[in-house]
Amino acid sequence: MIIQPIDYLLVAWFLLAAASTAYVAWDQFRNNPEPTVMKWGFILVTLYMGPLGLLLYVLADKEPRPGTHERFTAALWKQGVGSTIHCVAGDATGIILAAAITATLGLPMRVDLVLEYVAGFAFGLFIFQSLFMKEMMGGSYLENVRKTFLPEFISMNAMMAGMAPVMSFLMMGRDMRAMVPTELLFWGVMSLGVIAGFIVAYPVNVWMAKRGLKHGLMTERRPGSRFTSSRAMSRRDTTPEATGQATRWTPRKNTRDVTRSRARSPRPS
Repeated sequence: MIIQPIDYLLVAWFLLAAASTAYVAWDQFRNNPEPTVMKWGFILVTLYMGPLGLLLYVLADKEPRPGTHERFTAALWKQGVGSTIHCVAGDATGIILAAAITATLGLPMRVDLVLEYVAGFAFGLFIFQSLFMKEMMGGSYLENVRKTFLPEFISMNAMMAGMAPVMSFLMMGRDMRAMVPTELLFWGVMSLGVIAGFIVAYPVNVWMAKRGLKHGLMTERRPGSRFTSSRAMSRRDTTPEATGQATRWTPRKNTRDVTRSRARSPRPS
């Protein structure tokens, strides 16, 4: 119900968010050669963050010309965006669902925050990481849970460090409509909270992507798809660092440790 001037801003924001999400969804599944889990990651984040999600997609992930996605997404800051997108898509979905349920039930804020944390971490780890990434990571589901537990734990804490204060401050303000899931203001608070969570989680995910603890943006060109057409392949960067034909991801061994082990190895006589 529109009763305050801010409600008009919220209506405009959500209309832009809907248009942005529709474009990202259309372009991802028609023009962008990357794994399905990342396609849905950008769609969900754009749904939550509106035009800001669209901006991130265009600047960091959208293939500018056929066959150039590998090189275009190679920069570390873009890999950090991809890592954060995957984190936020999973964690924020769990947090928002928990917030809507606990607000409907009228639970205290302290209980609300605990349940949101548990739901966000569980959705991010058990579904978005271990389940949706299983094909790319290989191994069993339980092995993937073990491998991704620490990176997900770090990402989730960074995400919640940005999101929880914003949600708590705005929900406990003068306008109690922020506590009601049927009101626009509630979803406006959720959107602002996700944006704050993304900002805090981004540098952490850049660090983890640099050290190989988390994946960033990836390229997937399945045989027979439009992304393996002669036009796309003629422009494709085929260097080992850029090629994205294989989408399996495993944590990268620390190069510093490799250097140290080589230094300690005895020289041949």
